[in-house]
Amino acid sequence: MACTSHSSFVSTRTYFESWQIISQLEQYDEATLILIFNIKWLGSKIEGDEMEFQAPRGTTDVLPDDQRYWRYVENTASQVAESFGYRRIDTPVFEDTNLYIRSIGDSTDIVEKETYTFSDRGGDSLTLRPEGTASVCRAYIQHGMHNMPQPVRLFYLCPNFRYERPQAGRFRAFHQFGIEAFGESDPYIDAEVIEVSWRFLTSVGIDDISLRINSIGDSNCRPKYVDALQTYYQNYSQSLCPDCVRRLETNPLRLLDCKIESCQPVIQSAPKSTEYLCLPCNAHWVQLQEYLETTGIGYEIDNTLVRGLDYYSRTVYEITPPTERRTNVIAGGGRYDGLLEQLGGPATPGIGFGMGIERVIENIKRLEIDIASKPKLSIMFAHIGEGAKKEAISLSSQIRRLGKESFVGPSRGLRSQMRYASHMNSSHVIIIGDDELSTGLYTLRDLSKGDQTEITADGILNFVKTHDIGQKVD
Repeated sequence: MACTSHSSFVSTRTYFESWQIISQLEQYDEATLILIFNIKWLGSKIEGDEMEFQAPRGTTDVLPDDQRYWRYVENTASQVAESFGYRRIDTPVFEDTNLYIRSIGDSTDIVEKETYTFSDRGGDSLTLRPEGTASVCRAYIQHGMHNMPQPVRLFYLCPNFRYERPQAGRFRAFHQFGIEAFGESDPYIDAEVIEVSWRFLTSVGIDDISLRINSIGDSNCRPKYVDALQTYYQNYSQSLCPDCVRRLETNPLRLLDCKIESCQPVIQSAPKSTEYLCLPCNAHWVQLQEYLETTGIGYEIDNTLVRGLDYYSRTVYEITPPTERRTNVIAGGGRYDGLLEQLGGPATPGIGFGMGIERVIENIKRLEIDIASKPKLSIMFAHIGEGAKKEAISLSSQIRRLGKESFVGPSRGLRSQMRYASHMNSSHVIIIGDDELSTGLYTLRDLSKGDQTEITADGILNFVKTHDIGQKVD
């Protein structure tokens, strides 16, 4: 085997030592061994050097080993939402830019700094979806859902995009589970929305969480509170961070949402929104707490909680791990009674929440929650010879038509195929060779027990029909 000069990261000696190790794999011919060696050597070179293409900053690849977490979370989200009467909705990944300017607010960080906005070839300004609520509101209006019996309960699982500084649990391309309830102003629906998010998190095993709630009033009483907040902050203008100096003039309520440490003492002593509520808002606030208590969910009143979007009114809430506050919110939401009218629809109350699926999975891993369930029936066909391969393809196809998992192993030696079956988490392997083809008796091996038996083609199909060892996530 000829050897030419290679990258300096590996010496000639290392190169040949690696070849000597791989060449001991007796089940492969020389051509296959050379291919394996070069793939492995090239792979180590790629790991050592900077690749030309990598996932964009702030994005992640969900590899096969992590798919089970995503299935677990998404399946649980759907089950919990549907148990409360919510139905799934999917909306486009991009919308008219003005939808987000009018809904989220042009002075919010999301619109000012974080949206991915572009002009298409027709000259229209479009924005990749930064959050789910605005799109669902648009769909509710466009499709005349206000004519349906109210409340309309909807949930979604969708990718979103924000140009944020990547950090733990925060990405530029991320996924959300959220719900929206339209057409009901009674605070029982507020308690229900909060309970959906709480029940989902506890259902996936995240139970070391705390709930914080607040009321920021509505368009009738909030202006007085904003005036009081602005007057209070004027006294501290010299000690505020640059963003808060700007917010003091453009969006005073967002002053309470600042995450900068130097601004926290000012926030903690700020006027409380609940002290400025009008009678209807105060009654709504009191009833919400009463309804929450009937659910058995404990809560803390946090007068600094306002959320980061302009469309919220009355109820706002967040759910966090107990030792963390603003920096690692798992779920958050609130009421937005004026949003649909603001978007051109009829005056319709609404409330909802959103939570990042990546952050949920991060907490599942943090708590080392065992999400595995019973393994499923998964049959791999190991074959030796062309005739055996054709029979394996035929039987595997018949098994899949029965709704079960089956696939054909790689065209390599039997030992290599068995290792591949183990890697693929197969529950059983059916071995077919020339002898098995001539007798019509194949070998069925149970990988979990290590035993095996002879079985006919019809017996294989009967086995599949009568044996199902459950469903697993991965």
